[in-house]
Amino acid sequence: MQPLRLLWSLTAAGLCLLLFAVLHKHVLHQGHLSTGTCEIITMDRDSSQPKRTIARQTARCACKKGQIAGTTRARPACVDVDIIVTRQWCLMSPCLDNEGCDVLINQSGWTCTQPGGRVKTTTVS
Repeated sequence: MQPLRLLWSLTAAGLCLLLFAVLHKHVLHQGHLSTGTCEIITMDRDSSQPKRTIARQTARCACKKGQIAGTTRARPACVDVDIIVTRQWCLMSPCLDNEGCDVLINQSGWTCTQPGGRVKTTTVS
């Protein structure tokens, strides 16, 4: 009877240790992004003005050295720092594939023009 009780105790201890290791790994990695990826943290839309929607979003990115958070194909992405420093926004391909990109005159952002003529303007704060 004694060896059976010892076997059960060791099995239970082993399962507890395994469960602890799995939970520790999950807690340790939860909230961390893989290098070169981004996630949207907050998104806000304001449609109080007619024919105009103001959308704001905040993203969190884990970029490689020499990169910074930017926008590629209307999604948050890591882009080269040089694009941001020189304010050549269209080099990061911020618009969708069927849209045309133009840098604003004062270089404070860019516009994405859809084939039907609808224009989306993005400014950088």
